[in-house]
Amino acid sequence: MMNKINRVAIVGGTHGNEFTGAYLIQKFAQFPKLITRPSFETVTLLANPKAFAAGRRYIDQDLNRCFLQQKLQDPTLGSYEELRAKSIQNMLLSNRDKQVDFILDLHSTTSNMGLTIILVNSHPFNLKLAAYLSHVNPLVKIYRCSFSSVVENPFLNSLCELGFAIEVGPIAQGILKADLFQQTEELVHQVLDYLERFNEGKILSTGETLSVYHHLSSIDYPKQEDGSILGMIHPQLQDRDYEPLSPGEPMFLTFEGKTLVYEGKSTVWPIFINEAAYYEKLIAMCLTQKQQINL
Repeated sequence: MMNKINRVAIVGGTHGNEFTGAYLIQKFAQFPKLITRPSFETVTLLANPKAFAAGRRYIDQDLNRCFLQQKLQDPTLGSYEELRAKSIQNMLLSNRDKQVDFILDLHSTTSNMGLTIILVNSHPFNLKLAAYLSHVNPLVKIYRCSFSSVVENPFLNSLCELGFAIEVGPIAQGILKADLFQQTEELVHQVLDYLERFNEGKILSTGETLSVYHHLSSIDYPKQEDGSILGMIHPQLQDRDYEPLSPGEPMFLTFEGKTLVYEGKSTVWPIFINEAAYYEKLIAMCLTQKQQINL
């Protein structure tokens, strides 16, 4: 039997130019009653305040790739984000009385991904909560990007077995959009209400299966020999996140006007299509497989 949840952390601004999460954190800090529930404590954290103040994704490197166990334990690493990751681990985990049991990390994307839950593990509690959220809001999609162990997981959510990231889009970097802000806030309240009901022993059943998009691989843009890109997302694929892409269908359009097609053997469901922050990561999109899993 799983223990009661005593402490929940809501994190925003892990990427400083993703304003939805950062400003929700400011709102919740200003109006704490919004996130107060009787059976547990909720704390808020602006993860990367320097990058947020500068309106940049990060100062030295991507904070959401700094949570590998080996990085957190390496005393020689000293970039701003590496030190910040150690500080966040310290804040959320070091004091046993103040240790968090659940982390909700708020993100936004320039891709047309709507409301997405990103699972970094397959803990039954996370799956059931994801199933509940997609049940109360059919627009919610579940992206599972599982690692074989916590040691290999570089994301902030790896600090805690329970919890996940919420990814909303499409929204440009460094701006707020009221509709996505409200939808994200609504999702946060639904998560907190579920945790409250769990603590009260009143969990609602939402069926036996959950539809998830399981991560297969990442695809880079077509490149010249010197590494510069020679094409872009094909207009027929742009904004079609979570829609099936079959072998032979257009994927990229080169600057010369040539269509490059998807050459895989089976249908996939691309997401993070043309995400602005992923150009530097050499990712044009992530390919997923749609699966039904039994809860």
